[in-house]
Amino acid sequence: MNWKKVSGIGLAAFLSFSLAACGNGEDTTAGSEASNKHEQQLTYLDKAYTLPTETDTIVAASLESMEDAAVLGVEPAGALSVGGETPAYLEGNLAGVELIGEKMQPNYETILTLEPDVILGSSKFPEDVRKSLNDIAMTIPYSHIAENWEENLELLGSLTGKEEEAAELIADYHADTESAKAEIGEKLQDKKILVVRIRSGSLYIYPENVYLNSVLYGDLGLPVPEVVTAAKAQEEISMEKLADVNPDYLFLQFETTENAENASALEDLQANDIFKTTNAAKNDHVFINAIDPLAQGGTAWSKTKFLKAATEKLAE
Repeated sequence: MNWKKVSGIGLAAFLSFSLAACGNGEDTTAGSEASNKHEQQLTYLDKAYTLPTETDTIVAASLESMEDAAVLGVEPAGALSVGGETPAYLEGNLAGVELIGEKMQPNYETILTLEPDVILGSSKFPEDVRKSLNDIAMTIPYSHIAENWEENLELLGSLTGKEEEAAELIADYHADTESAKAEIGEKLQDKKILVVRIRSGSLYIYPENVYLNSVLYGDLGLPVPEVVTAAKAQEEISMEKLADVNPDYLFLQFETTENAENASALEDLQANDIFKTTNAAKNDHVFINAIDPLAQGGTAWSKTKFLKAATEKLAE
């Protein structure tokens, strides 16, 4: 089969063609093969999914599932690329894994060749992408919401026979959180601590339970700035508003691939006279990329790394 020709006829048409070509009713698609296997029922975030009993071939079609695979020592059959390559911060764990397209543009034909038992897509995928993936194999919308990180890890642990490892990671994180609280103590209860992400040259904040905020405000119990409380989703914040908030500590995340047309955005911000008036800038409490800027924030990998980094920075 010349897989390059598949892209010219589209996934849905190709799947129909593949089925018709069997002649004697023999299924050839990954999704059809899965239906001939013994099945299991699995519940994730209150929704039931029917999967093959053996889920040996997993495609991680979300950065969240890739981060969880890294912490569990799981090697998926396929994973997403960023800029055409394995994300550098996960390369040590996922080196050599088949790349299946960019994070919001999975390559259906490549995924089809892997014959997956299950696909861990992103809950951020639009319906058309989710449907196309589900035509290949059962696709579970792996949550991008930070408060679901434990359920995410437990799901992957269940699929890979690493339930005990997942439970241990969760328990360790909660223990580390309590230690961090004791180290930081009460000294930050009157301070404003903010996470800002630079994307397309603009500044963005998030609700208190999204991205890295879940560690600061939820797990460490630090005071939530009003601007964060008011945010309903990723929300742009102007330089003037940032100065008005006047954070005492600022975690600033900047990824070059998210600012391709604004490559100097970070330097421009640091040189901005208004920015320099903030307490964080004046007191050298601006922490740039405390963890890798591609980290998704609400996963076991991100939370563990950021908890450690934030505790060290805030305890200085």
